[in-house]
Amino acid sequence: MKRSNDLSRRHFLRQAGHVSLSGVVVPWLANLATIGEAAAFTASDYKALVCVFLFGGNDYANTVVTYDDDSHAKYYAIRSAGSGGNSSGMALSQAQLAATELKPTKALADARKYALHPTMTGLTQLFNTGKAAVQLNVGPLVVPLTRAQYNSSDRQKYPLPPKLFSHNDQQSVWQSSSPEGSTIGWGGRFGDMAYTNNSNPLFTCISLAGNNVFLSGESALQYQCSTSGAIAVRPSTSNFFYQPELRTAFTQMLQKSSKHVLENEYNIVMRRGISAQSIVSQGLSEVSLRTAFPAGNKLADQLKAVAQLIGARNTLGIKRQVFMVSLSGFDLHDYLDTRHGPLLKQLDEAMAAFYAATQELGVANQVTTFTASDFGRTLTSNGDGSDHGWGSHHLIMGGAVKGAAFYGSPPPVSVGDSNNPEDQWHVGQGRLLPSTSVDQYAATLAKWFGVSAPELPSVLPNLKNFGTPAYPNDLGFL
Repeated sequence: MKRSNDLSRRHFLRQAGHVSLSGVVVPWLANLATIGEAAAFTASDYKALVCVFLFGGNDYANTVVTYDDDSHAKYYAIRSAGSGGNSSGMALSQAQLAATELKPTKALADARKYALHPTMTGLTQLFNTGKAAVQLNVGPLVVPLTRAQYNSSDRQKYPLPPKLFSHNDQQSVWQSSSPEGSTIGWGGRFGDMAYTNNSNPLFTCISLAGNNVFLSGESALQYQCSTSGAIAVRPSTSNFFYQPELRTAFTQMLQKSSKHVLENEYNIVMRRGISAQSIVSQGLSEVSLRTAFPAGNKLADQLKAVAQLIGARNTLGIKRQVFMVSLSGFDLHDYLDTRHGPLLKQLDEAMAAFYAATQELGVANQVTTFTASDFGRTLTSNGDGSDHGWGSHHLIMGGAVKGAAFYGSPPPVSVGDSNNPEDQWHVGQGRLLPSTSVDQYAATLAKWFGVSAPELPSVLPNLKNFGTPAYPNDLGFL
């Protein structure tokens, strides 16, 4: 965590330097250190990473569901025990899962099998045809941990991610390796490495999910779009106070320079926003998608906008991009039986349509989409929901994905039996102790994106603690 704090201090000093030298709004005038870091990154082709963040903490056990006879019987018994003999429908039966069984090209050890939630038929097909994969039991770690080390009182030797089980903090830790208040995310650091390859660096990191730390870099800025396209600078597009003369005066004011630093910076920011709006609008006007996205699906609306922005990549002047979209509502302490399925159906339909759109655009092999969430949840039921957990299973999708495969080791189905030496991956109530760190997950994505091995430690502060045969820095799914 000290490394992460050092990065935050360095970020503050660099951003302060940007203000004193040229203003915070001139990302192309990066400091020499950042230019040095990015110099090794060269991109002749186009690649994009798309983070799908599931806010609230997705229930892993009913998303990627253990399916073989032995483990499913254990799962069903554990989930039913806390929900009145499954009267609430918390546990999914094998019959319900039959149509969404995942069929890897290489069978898992010990005859383990998995299925996706019954609503996730599109992603099932993508997995079984080699276009999607599952990373098992991934979550934030500072160092590799066993259950005994987790239970140890020596936090100096065995540090834990800060503020475990806290929504805001774990959302931030997933996105940046630091708790709430962090200013730089690993998606933004990817952008720092790549943005000098883009003729218009402002469009390197684009959010359809509002403001977030994931896309905040040291030099790369986070450009926000709406599902309708560029967010307009209203005074430049409307006659405010019903007076067209005010719009003219406003436009004229923006063209002037000022001796007052803040006034001058305001003008620069506004001019940049107006210019970006024009470029994005022009680019999107040239893109026409035939792929049908499901109506009334907020995540699908965001991913459709991402597809259109990717389609406009040449007009935007982009070779490397990082996007973030999101879907909320996963904090299901209650009503998991009735609300989780519809949420997963939205996820499934949106991601399947997005993959089809990348195929239509001819960039399926150049776009990798992956899921993330605050944390997983407990395997035990609290009646009709599950509580905050830690590790979780996540999906990776795209033409470059080595699909029809599981990565990582299937955890045993258990609530955390201290008398079972084989059960090292539960820390009570069926909470998963991650066997794969977010840093490893991110490093695999980064290497595909073009970040070189020597650059990875500056992008992912805890990665130096991994990189062993048991904890590789390339998980192999790309």
